[in-house]
Amino acid sequence: MSTQLTLNLNNPHFTLLHRAGLAGLWMSLKQLDAETNVRDRPGYITWELTQRQVSLQWEGEDFQVLNWLLNESFQLDDGRISLRGLDSKTMDIQSQLILHQGILGTFLQHNKTHTSTGLVSKSFILEEGKPELVARYKHLSGYIYQQAKILCDKQGKFLTKPIKVPGWLNPGTVVRHIAFSSNTSFEETPESVFVLLFAAVACCYYSIRSKLRDKRAEYALVIPEITDLAAYANWRRHRKWREEGYKDFFASGLGDAGLKFLTYITKDILAERPFKRCQVITLGTVPWASQQKTRTDLYLVEANERIERNYQVCDNYLSTRDVAGKEGLFISCSFARELIAENLARGKHWYAGLADNATSNELFQKLTYERGGLNQMVQEVEWDRESEKLFVKACHEAIGYNHKQLYKRAKDRKEVPNYEREDTKFRTGLARCKTAVAFREFITDYLSRAQFMPTLEENWEGFMDLIMGAKDWKKGRDLALLALASYKRSSQSQKVGTEESAEDEDEIDFGY
Repeated sequence: MSTQLTLNLNNPHFTLLHRAGLAGLWMSLKQLDAETNVRDRPGYITWELTQRQVSLQWEGEDFQVLNWLLNESFQLDDGRISLRGLDSKTMDIQSQLILHQGILGTFLQHNKTHTSTGLVSKSFILEEGKPELVARYKHLSGYIYQQAKILCDKQGKFLTKPIKVPGWLNPGTVVRHIAFSSNTSFEETPESVFVLLFAAVACCYYSIRSKLRDKRAEYALVIPEITDLAAYANWRRHRKWREEGYKDFFASGLGDAGLKFLTYITKDILAERPFKRCQVITLGTVPWASQQKTRTDLYLVEANERIERNYQVCDNYLSTRDVAGKEGLFISCSFARELIAENLARGKHWYAGLADNATSNELFQKLTYERGGLNQMVQEVEWDRESEKLFVKACHEAIGYNHKQLYKRAKDRKEVPNYEREDTKFRTGLARCKTAVAFREFITDYLSRAQFMPTLEENWEGFMDLIMGAKDWKKGRDLALLALASYKRSSQSQKVGTEESAEDEDEIDFGY
């Protein structure tokens, strides 16, 4: 008996994850084409691959053929998940580990989806002269993608009735109420379930280090919007994906993961991206279900040229770092990068919500750790309006003048100037501004103390909406806090208590 299966991107019931699954199947079959002969395949299974369609045909028992296909597509290499469609056995060990950990942290997080022989460690050097990074991962002896049981009945025939979709096929798709599981579970056709089995091949995975969401976002699953199977396969199998290291697959949040994926190859290589958007799902631990990773956010990320340029500036100056700690090397992601990338991914001003998110002294300190990077962002990013950049510069001038006065008073008393206390007063004053009137009174009072402000004098009309407007006052508050976080004193002004510093205290390094 002959069985034929035709799967097309035009299927109106296919979601982005289904399309990714079809691309994963396409990639797996393409690799099997090069590595197997038809006469050696069960049921003499053959296939035809086009830009938008996959057609399969075989003879004999469905279970035997499908089980072979899954076993060949989903393998293990030294206890790590190995995907035929990505030829992942030939990848660098760091890329293999991220793939393995990413799939276990998203699709196959439940212990019932895999069998493990325990935890093992793998160490490698990320950067010359630094300690080794030790990565711990589950050593597997098998996982559920290697079995065709879900697709066939007891007689080994391909099912014809709908199948309940478990979370390991579609993360976040769960039974809403266990007492009414038959009415609240999610069902798919057998053909759709077959496609979803291969979604893990085409998706990408990032380990999240979020300062805002903490454990609510531990992994990001990135699902591309695929319109051309062949083009996506060529892009996803590009050598650059195979050459990058462990650190490259860490992100600060949902927006960072989405934009990193969208710009990953195009930022360095003249390679056209075969898709415009991607869906990002974050999974993490929530108080009511601490035993497993729950879907905590979902967003469709799209990037135009301007967003990509601004994200590139962010990537250049607010990069992910490997840091030596007491227990060895660990990966640290930038808090400022998280805020900025989230805004860019959601189509907001890159500095939006700064005052609402950096609400505590601890979080503000995290911003100031990256003062230099933020200062470069202010200079190089493409602003919506030039007046916004100039307003930051005007605030820099006011902060610099007030610091100068503080220095002079401290010098007269033979004390060390406490710039940090002055900046804390400015930050807490901004935090108390909950209305347009309160912000206007606070910022005009602060700016009026500075007697020399050429930028304000030359551009005051352009600042009216930011200072006086009922609509844009929150934008003005965010820009004022950005100015404080990105303000850089000159190197000479750090040398307090010397004649040299007294001469140069008014030399402020604005970087403009």
